[in-house]
Amino acid sequence: MTIKSRRHKKSKAWMHEHVNDPYVQRAQKEGWRSRAVFKLLEIDEKDKLLKPGMIVVDLGAAPGSWCQYAAKRIQPGGRLIALDLLEMTPLHGVEFIQGDFREDSVLHQLEAALNGRPVDLVLSDMAPNMSGIAASDQARVMHLAELTLDFCRAWLKPGGDLLVKVFQGSDFTALHKAIKSVFGTVAVRKPAASRDRSAETYLLARRKAADACLTAESD
Repeated sequence: MTIKSRRHKKSKAWMHEHVNDPYVQRAQKEGWRSRAVFKLLEIDEKDKLLKPGMIVVDLGAAPGSWCQYAAKRIQPGGRLIALDLLEMTPLHGVEFIQGDFREDSVLHQLEAALNGRPVDLVLSDMAPNMSGIAASDQARVMHLAELTLDFCRAWLKPGGDLLVKVFQGSDFTALHKAIKSVFGTVAVRKPAASRDRSAETYLLARRKAADACLTAESD
């Protein structure tokens, strides 16, 4: 079998699975932008993350299903700032910044939007474009998670929470330890909507410690 025919076979199998995925069908029926919403919904229902009046940052937001859900849950009085490398169709109640979170100029845009206001909750569903090389993909995912933790140190208020996507792998323990040094508790969440074959999981870090604060001015 040629490389081209193998790719075609895999693509066809993925499309068949996608079309018949109950979460895809439910998302389409209920008007969500993607099946990913059910990951956040399950975690929120279990752990009560989102509350009215919160300031929330959603990293890796496109196409926007997490924003759709979160923007409703934090009203009245809440504010949601979303960021992604890809374009995202505008959503009511969502301030969107397009850019690469790894670039300082984009981080500065996000910080300017906050205008000195600390954040109650950081959500990160960021993932790089996958190369298929496990070690490389793992390292890139962990790098994004580390940058997210740095952002939390600077902008998440004491007592604030973080939900971040990671992949199980060689760096997982070290990242878990680093997050634990900043927050009161860290729990692993694998929502039902995460496909069984996927190595993705989520770390839910709660109650950022007051002494873990690192302001932008002191960087």
